[in-house]
Amino acid sequence: MEKLRVGVIGGTGMVGQRFVTLMEDHPWFQLTVIAASPRSAGKTYEEAIGSRWAMSTPMPEEAKKLVVMDAEADMEKIAAQVDFVFSAVDMKKEEIQALEEAYARHECPVVSNNSAHRWTPDVPMVVPEINADHLAVIPAQRKRLGTKRGFIAVKSNCSLQSYVPALHPLREKYGLSKALVCTYQAISGAGKTFATWPEMVDNVIPYIGGEEEKSEREPLKLWGHVENGVIVNAASPSITAQCFRVAASDGHMAAVFASFDKKPSEEEILETWSSFKGRAQELELPSAPKQFLHYFDDPSRPQTKLDRMTERGMAVCVGRLRPDTQYDYKFVCLSHNTLRGAAGGAVLLAELLHAEGYLTRR
Repeated sequence: MEKLRVGVIGGTGMVGQRFVTLMEDHPWFQLTVIAASPRSAGKTYEEAIGSRWAMSTPMPEEAKKLVVMDAEADMEKIAAQVDFVFSAVDMKKEEIQALEEAYARHECPVVSNNSAHRWTPDVPMVVPEINADHLAVIPAQRKRLGTKRGFIAVKSNCSLQSYVPALHPLREKYGLSKALVCTYQAISGAGKTFATWPEMVDNVIPYIGGEEEKSEREPLKLWGHVENGVIVNAASPSITAQCFRVAASDGHMAAVFASFDKKPSEEEILETWSSFKGRAQELELPSAPKQFLHYFDDPSRPQTKLDRMTERGMAVCVGRLRPDTQYDYKFVCLSHNTLRGAAGGAVLLAELLHAEGYLTRR
């Protein structure tokens, strides 16, 4: 199979760097273009990054000598050289919306890690195991944009990737009436390392701007349905959230409390988690974990340092299921925030889009 040619716009930031690493030896995609701001344009990727390489693995050789292009000024050239782009730009929301829509109108599909278009009604926000059917809204979006190939698809917020996958199959079988979630989020979610954010060493900050609203609202779009060319949000469950920044390099953890319309037994919950497969597993997508949800019997697990890389960082880890005095049950979840939660989740979405015929060679 001839590989699709890929551009990464916003390629010098932490998520952009992760996209670059994930393209190395990808069976379906070939990194062709890296674009960023004017200050990086014209330099090789190696020169543009300098000492700011934040990944634990070396910079891929195929990326080092690519000359960085200007994500805005060179848009027409970029769109002509690639089959689609990943977007990880760091700009104001309105600027990101305009940039991504401009790429789509240049007949260049955009798979975005950004939040800017998550609430655009005809833009699918997809976790491949949960709501792959939302891709059906793309023809309506193309009609609005006046495009034949171009469209925008986004992934959800990184913190959702820990707890929503565990709630999803339970909601389908037993009905989910309400949930309370407290997330404990790694510093890489803010694009930082301990070297660049020394204030986070030995620290917890009980506030992440905008994160609680996303945690409470975005699941309702994931659990919504396509109707008349837009996504209609689910009316329930009611979700309340608190989000903390904690002194971990990678990995978002969530403490989850949930009540159901029809209360399952603990055994039924565990069986539901162990047997759950989504569209990503059915299609055997290259980045998909074989077992999406991993449950740990050890009450001290999952742990961020030990378990965040389960199935190459693409699985969700669950533990400590037990009854609660205020809700039906409580449990703990963990996901890798820059793999499953950010770039890896977007790559998996791109694989789904390709497998379902939405991403093709020009």
